Amino acid sequence: MKRFDSDSSGNHSFAASCAWQASLKLAFANDEGVTRMVGRSHVGPLRVQKPLYPEGGDVCHAVVVHPPGGVVGGDELGIAASLKDGARAFITTPGAAKWYRANGRVSRQDVRLELGARAALEWLPQETIFFNGAHVRLDHSVALAGDAAYIGWEILCFGRTASGEAFNSGRIEQRTSIRRDGRLLWFEQGALDGGSASMHSPLALGCHTVCATLIAVGAPIAAATLKALREEAEGGPGQFGMTQMKSVLVARHLGNSSEAAKNHMMRVWQRIRPELMGRSGFMPRIWNT
Repeated sequence: MKRFDSDSSGNHSFAASCAWQASLKLAFANDEGVTRMVGRSHVGPLRVQKPLYPEGGDVCHAVVVHPPGGVVGGDELGIAASLKDGARAFITTPGAAKWYRANGRVSRQDVRLELGARAALEWLPQETIFFNGAHVRLDHSVALAGDAAYIGWEILCFGRTASGEAFNSGRIEQRTSIRRDGRLLWFEQGALDGGSASMHSPLALGCHTVCATLIAVGAPIAAATLKALREEAEGGPGQFGMTQMKSVLVARHLGNSSEAAKNHMMRVWQRIRPELMGRSGFMPRIWNT
């Protein structure tokens, strides 16, 4: 059965009613100082090929692969990861996620992350590109126990600007929640309609095409580190802001370049990682391929 057709302009349409429902469940456990992937199951085109240990045994790296390379209207993706007490994991993707035109159907992604006491998780996927006409619902929830630590980011690109495409139609809906021991630490939700006033409003995208958010939860970051990051961002591409609220740090970027947004987020991550995770920053090989 043919998956979808692509015309010369890069738009995609169904060749048959074949929306995919894919899910991936991962589990990590601390085995005497080594984090092992003790659970890995999938349905449909979502998988992790094997655990990786570029930093040594205490942090298990996992690369989530979506073989089709893009999501069409009606597709549903579900990703769940659980870390037992003391486990440490780093999860990323091999390339940009692409969400194609809706064709009258809504696409969904549901991410559920659960961390036991003393666990640490870094959820750092590469950028997400919404094609013009995409209708996507994204739900991301994190449940922390005890003194678990978390760093996660998202880099969202509205339209394929390199191809001259703007996000003039479609709808993106998002919801993010983070809880510790059942108590809500962070919640935000929003919806953006392509071509709407929000695309230009200073309260939303402000005429920018790329937005990025990094959220870190754990021990407060030193004031000197925050000051250095703000100073480094001055005069750089796009707009940058960062706020620390007790155990939650939020950094945001607005601009017109996914590369600039990613570089901003990486600088923040590399600076705060030693304080929050007790490990130095590095560059995963998969981000350079």
